[in-house]
Amino acid sequence: MKKKIISVVGARPNFMKIAPFIRAIEQYNRDSSESQGLGIDHLLVHTGQHYDISMSQSFFRALNIPDPDINLEVGSGSHAEQVGNTMIAFEKILNREKPDWVVLVGDVNATLACSVTAKKEGVKVCHIEAGLRSGDLSMPEEINRLVTDRMADLLLTPDRLSNENLRREGVPEDRIVFVGNIMIDTLEANREQAAALNIETICADNLIDEKKSNAFEVVGQNYALMTMHRPSNVDDPRKLGPLVDFLCGEVAGEMPLIWPIHPRSEKKLKEFGFWEKVLRTNRMIILKPIGYHEMLRLNMTARLLLTDSGGLQEECTVLGTPCLTLRWNTERPVTLRENGGTSELVGNDVERIRRGYRNALAGGGKPVRPEFWDGNTAPRCLEAILQAQAARSVELPFEAKDV
Repeated sequence: MKKKIISVVGARPNFMKIAPFIRAIEQYNRDSSESQGLGIDHLLVHTGQHYDISMSQSFFRALNIPDPDINLEVGSGSHAEQVGNTMIAFEKILNREKPDWVVLVGDVNATLACSVTAKKEGVKVCHIEAGLRSGDLSMPEEINRLVTDRMADLLLTPDRLSNENLRREGVPEDRIVFVGNIMIDTLEANREQAAALNIETICADNLIDEKKSNAFEVVGQNYALMTMHRPSNVDDPRKLGPLVDFLCGEVAGEMPLIWPIHPRSEKKLKEFGFWEKVLRTNRMIILKPIGYHEMLRLNMTARLLLTDSGGLQEECTVLGTPCLTLRWNTERPVTLRENGGTSELVGNDVERIRRGYRNALAGGGKPVRPEFWDGNTAPRCLEAILQAQAARSVELPFEAKDV
C-alpha cells in the first residue's frame, strides 16, 4: 500500500532543504515495484509565507523543485497572523488528504504552524534539521524550533550536537535519528553549475547602481562578500550606522565588497539616511537579491563572508570560506572555529568585527566536512521515515486529547 507524505515549505531557506528530499522520493518511486503497490504518494505544500512570491518561484525553478501541489497563499503579516492563517488552511488540507506523515524543514512560522496542526489531527510529524538551538528565546526561530521538536514523532538531526540538545530536553532516544545536513545535499548537487558562473557577470547583471558597471574588478579571491538582514543589525540606526562606517571605510577600502541586499536592509538604510553613503563608496558593490547559484558562486572564492544568515555559516564550513557571523549566538555551533568550522561569532560590535576581520584575512580558512555532511542526507531522511512507518514503533509524544 502506498504511503502518503506531505512536505511543507514556507520561505526560501525551506526550498533548499526540501529539494533533495523530493529527489530522494522520486528515486525511491523509480526503484519501487508499482505492481506490488509500493511507492510514495507525495504532495508539496507551499504556505505562501514568503513576501515575494516571484522570488519564491525563481528558487523553485533554479533548484528543479516541482511546482507546489497546493499553495496556501498565507502571505505576509505578524507572526500570529501567519501562524494562525497557516493552521486554518493546513487543517483543511490534512482533513482532505489524510497523509501518513507531514515532513517539515527548518524553523520558519510555517514549520511551527503545521507541526501543531498535524499533531492535533493525529498525523505523524517528521522534522528535518531537528535539535538546533541558539538558546536565545528572543529569536522567533528558536521558539519555532522548540515547539516543532516537541510535536515531532521523528527528529532528524544535522549533527551530533543537536542529538545532545534533544536528549537534554528529554526526547526519547528512539525518536532521534542522526542523518546529517540536508543543506549540503543541495550544495553538492549544484556546485558544478554554480562554479560555471562568471563573477563579474553576476555583479554586472544585478547592480542596483548601474553607474558602477565598470567600477570594480573581481579577480580570484580579491573580494569580500556580505549578507545582513536581521532586525538586531538593521533596525536600530545606532547599530547600523557604525556597521556601515566599518564596511564602507575599512572593508571596501581594501577590496571590493559584494553585498546582495535584502529588502529589509535597503529599506532601513534609506530610512536612516545611510543609503547614499553606501552607494557613493567606490568598491561597495550593492546587488539586488540574487539566486541560489549566484550566491554559491560568490561564496566559493570570497576571501571572507560577513553574514547573519544561518545557512551560509554551514556553506562556509564546507567551502572553507572564513565567516564572520554578525550575531551573538548561533544554532549551528558545529560551524564555529572552536568546533572545527570556519565561523566566528562577532555580533554587531565594530571592534570585535574588526579583530575578526583582520584574523580572517591573515589566517584564511580550509574546507571542513562534519560527519554525514556528504550530500547523501536526503536518502537517509527518507529511509528513517520508512523504517519508522514500517515498525509503527514511533509513539505520539502525547495523545491529541491532551492538547
